[in-house]
Amino acid sequence: MIKMIDVNSVNVEQTGFFCMRSKPKNIGYQRKLHWLKARFAEGFKLKMIQEGTRPIGFIEYGPSEYAWRAVEAENYIMIHCLWVVGQGKGKGYGSRLLEECIHDAVVQQKSGVAMVASKGTWLTDTSFLIHKGFEVVDETPHGFELIVKKLIDGPSPRFPNNWEERAKQYEKGITILRSDQCPFNDNAVQTISETAHELGIDVHVIDIENCNDAQKSPSAYGTFHVIYNGKLLTYHPITKREFLKLLQEAE
Repeated sequence: MIKMIDVNSVNVEQTGFFCMRSKPKNIGYQRKLHWLKARFAEGFKLKMIQEGTRPIGFIEYGPSEYAWRAVEAENYIMIHCLWVVGQGKGKGYGSRLLEECIHDAVVQQKSGVAMVASKGTWLTDTSFLIHKGFEVVDETPHGFELIVKKLIDGPSPRFPNNWEERAKQYEKGITILRSDQCPFNDNAVQTISETAHELGIDVHVIDIENCNDAQKSPSAYGTFHVIYNGKLLTYHPITKREFLKLLQEAE
């Protein structure tokens, strides 16, 4: 039996929110839980789809004005995450989750739905969204694409164009910008911090505490960044081996 669950402030502690559901005592899980409760109050939604009792996919989205992505958009719905696990792929579950979001955008009389997509990371592939009537309206040097489905004629969302300037303000050592939006961020912070200390590199961890700070981030992803001497190394959690390789390439 397929079931769509509307996760909200009332039931989130019972249903969980897909990621790290098997580790509810993990600090990353607890921080994400607290983060979600605050986002629900801002109009964000999280919906999970289940096969029987097993969650197989989810979508997280909300008003673009409160989005934790470095995107300039007004009166849009911004999707943070859209994910279906391997065993659920090819069954139309991603389409059903996306349709829930588009329906909400129509009901709320939004100008459209937008998402930061990428072909090179864990983010939703652009091709899936284009098949669903979206179009690419902007891109960044880091490989991100801003993909939009317009519902009302008007200006398209866009990316800022000062990425290097944003990164250069973090000039010395390793700076990690992290938020509670992804429960996997904390493990990555620990791995990168420990590795940097082994190499004698200073590490400064900065919490991204609100959507305004996320929208000023040095990449479109908005919620996790590792910067080395003013240069962006990565915008997603990485392993020790990956981190060492990126450091070597940056020297």
